[in-house]
Amino acid sequence: MSKLAIVYHSAHGHTEHIARHVHLGAQDVEEVDTRLLKAEDIARAPDELVEYDGFVFGSPTYLGGVSGPFKSFMDSTGRLWRTQQLKGRLAAGFTVSSLPAGDKQSTLLSMFVFSMQHGMLWVGNPILPEQHSGVPYDEAANRLGSWSGLMAQAGHSAPADSFVPGDIKTARMFGRHVAQSLNRVSVPA
Repeated sequence: MSKLAIVYHSAHGHTEHIARHVHLGAQDVEEVDTRLLKAEDIARAPDELVEYDGFVFGSPTYLGGVSGPFKSFMDSTGRLWRTQQLKGRLAAGFTVSSLPAGDKQSTLLSMFVFSMQHGMLWVGNPILPEQHSGVPYDEAANRLGSWSGLMAQAGHSAPADSFVPGDIKTARMFGRHVAQSLNRVSVPA
């Protein structure tokens, strides 16, 4: 059985809410054991990452990049980088901001570069934007049109669970896609 970790930071609950839906989608895939891990917890014990075959990284977008606690998690993996202990594992990412664009692409690129430096294999987001086939915008999967990872939008100061249905649907589809991708590749022990 493959092991998938969803490593995320969430200050106000929005990113955690999406992480939980990514988790639910990944749990639909047999032969993949999926866990939710808070970035600030794993930053204290980054060696635990070697137990996993794949990762979905999640951070809010703050000022065009990952949050401070998520960056601290990334920095805590330096010893693993020096010995390339995460090489060959799968990686994917998601982010949440309060605006439709909100410079979320910069956050995903930061996660991508982090993953590439560790020698991981990046999994993008192949979900076609459904609004082009007539699904109402708020209900459409991948309504924000992101191919490099999952993007979701939470209203500024809105409750943590106040996402439009399309973003929740996309999170579950994305989690399922990453887990299915993990089943398709051979990951070194």
